[in-house]
Amino acid sequence: GAEGAPARGEHAALALGLCRRRPAASCSAGAPASGRAPTSTPGGSWWRRSTSTRCLELRSAALQSTQSQDEFKLEDLKKLEPILKNILTYNKEFPFDVQPVPLRKILAPGEEEHLEFEEDDEEGGAGAGSPNSFPARVPGTLLPRLPSEPGMTLLTINIEKIGLKDAGQCIDPYITVSVKDLNGIDLTPVQDTPVALRKEDTYVHFNVDIEIQKHIERLTKGAAIFFEFKHYKPKKKFTSTKCFAFMEMDEIKPGAIVIELYKKPTDFKRKKLQLLTKKPLYLHLHQTLHKE
Repeated sequence: GAEGAPARGEHAALALGLCRRRPAASCSAGAPASGRAPTSTPGGSWWRRSTSTRCLELRSAALQSTQSQDEFKLEDLKKLEPILKNILTYNKEFPFDVQPVPLRKILAPGEEEHLEFEEDDEEGGAGAGSPNSFPARVPGTLLPRLPSEPGMTLLTINIEKIGLKDAGQCIDPYITVSVKDLNGIDLTPVQDTPVALRKEDTYVHFNVDIEIQKHIERLTKGAAIFFEFKHYKPKKKFTSTKCFAFMEMDEIKPGAIVIELYKKPTDFKRKKLQLLTKKPLYLHLHQTLHKE
């Protein structure tokens, strides 16, 4: 063909959207300042579209130029084809780690009993350490207070902190709150707190309010409010219940209260309870009653 025209098969190559990540500033226009490709799917797609457009512009300019000082050859584009095809996969041809974070498995109460005993039980050895503060904040599943009714009482429980021998070792700890009858049947929706605010000495601090989703007068006789302390175990890749506590109806009264911690699995029927530790470590709560 005429001089400067695309070589045979080049239109097909250009149509693939192939590009070259060149060291020149002109090829990195619009890329993140860090020079790293974003690892999430939307970020990877953005990088591919942005650099593809820019590199196609450079190739077009090279075809129209009579100088070969910084020629952008078809061969250069073809070399990058396998990398770009695998930009959003685990393929090691792409020079950045783009593997997604694996989803955490959350086990139902008692399910982890079928697995090996956790090494970091209260009276056992401590697991791997972690920072004393949590950079990420899990939203939780907290619900708002119910509308007030004349003569009826609503309960707000502030979870202040929980005492644990290995508090500093717990990863992404949170508490699941539920209200059960004597048979372990839910009387209200189950709620999860956000991940704890901080860890300090032998305490994990929450300082979060839980609005019990039923008027106290409407709870069945023998009902109890359960608090399950859960944390993530990276070696086994699941979220496990470490211990639990509960508060019975005769303990509902305004002010502060500390309640004992029990070993898992969570015994919603309260028939086979075993204390987690002999140490003076408890769940610290503060109750507020609202009555019209």
